[in-house]
Amino acid sequence: MGTRKTYSAEFKRQAIQLATQPDHTVDEIARDLGIGRSTLSNWIRMARDHGELAFPGKGKARLTPEQQELKRLRKENELLRQERDILKSAYGLPPRETQQVKFAFIHEQSHAFPIRALCRVLQVSESGCYSWKTRPPKRKLNDQQLLVEIHEIHQHSKGRYGAPRVHAALRAKGIYASKRRVARLMRVASLRGKEPKKYKKTTNSNHAFPVAQNLVNREFKVAEPNTVWGADLTYIPTREGWSYLSVVLDLHSRMVVGWAMGQRMTTDLPLAALNMAARRRSPTSGLVHHSDRGSQFASYAYQRQLWSLGMLCSMSNKGDCYDNAVVESFFATLKRELMDGCVFSTRQEAEREIFSFIEIFYNRQRLHSSLGYLSPAEFEARQLSKGRHVA
Repeated sequence: MGTRKTYSAEFKRQAIQLATQPDHTVDEIARDLGIGRSTLSNWIRMARDHGELAFPGKGKARLTPEQQELKRLRKENELLRQERDILKSAYGLPPRETQQVKFAFIHEQSHAFPIRALCRVLQVSESGCYSWKTRPPKRKLNDQQLLVEIHEIHQHSKGRYGAPRVHAALRAKGIYASKRRVARLMRVASLRGKEPKKYKKTTNSNHAFPVAQNLVNREFKVAEPNTVWGADLTYIPTREGWSYLSVVLDLHSRMVVGWAMGQRMTTDLPLAALNMAARRRSPTSGLVHHSDRGSQFASYAYQRQLWSLGMLCSMSNKGDCYDNAVVESFFATLKRELMDGCVFSTRQEAEREIFSFIEIFYNRQRLHSSLGYLSPAEFEARQLSKGRHVA
């Protein structure tokens, strides 16, 4: 049985900020973040009604028994309303429609209703619906039609994808074309991905704290989730001054499981990212936590928290960035594909854009070459599905 997802107060505030931007809708942000539309709508309503008191502590509002009962009734009414609206939308379907027809209808209506509700009303399984969606029929297109699809994928990635990822995205849509043909058409259309930039050292390892042994030794292929995490921090330039970003990645899926931003590069910053990761994933004892030898990670406060969480500390060899290559690669990807040499106007803008990049694009949409051109979220979902099937 899967664990219920929990979200921090900061995550909720950032999601609300994105959803209330004039160029976004609640449906778009909910879908991109992988949360229910009703969930995001509830957060927005709570923020409007209660302001800063809406999300105390870890993001849970303190409700009286009467408020809890009212919340339950509202949820029940929302489910009934969804069922009624879905049945209205499905009125034109044949009386004995096949599963394929139902799946196609669900795909068309997924922008208006949660997929779970659609599957429940039409009496089909969610897993079958997602399998149908990921295995569309293959189709061949001429160069002009293919170039339209390539432009759409390249634009959706905000110009981040080169030919290999565009080719993988086409295959996911059921469109057959060779890598060479995709590369040729992109070259003719002057479309290219964003190029990697040179590594810049940011670690200060001149401190008196003890350092740990390297337990990872560049073995970055990890079979199970929540067994090896990688952590690091980096600089983010803004016109208001430096901002700093700390992240924790699960090396199994390359997913960013925890992150935090702040104006000072102190131990509090990576601690906040670590605590977010621990809340989200609830790992068991024995997880290997790998980082460089920076003073923030070697500090007594950070080591004490690793110990309290039952984690084993691992550190890179001195001055060797390749020992933490997965996290360094993530930072290079973020700066290449999001910033591209630009400087954010404010720290608030930087945090908003990085929230969107991590939680929407990188974790849930970006095709990762080391994962067989799947996103981290899709890779984890498929691994979980395989595990259940074997069991």
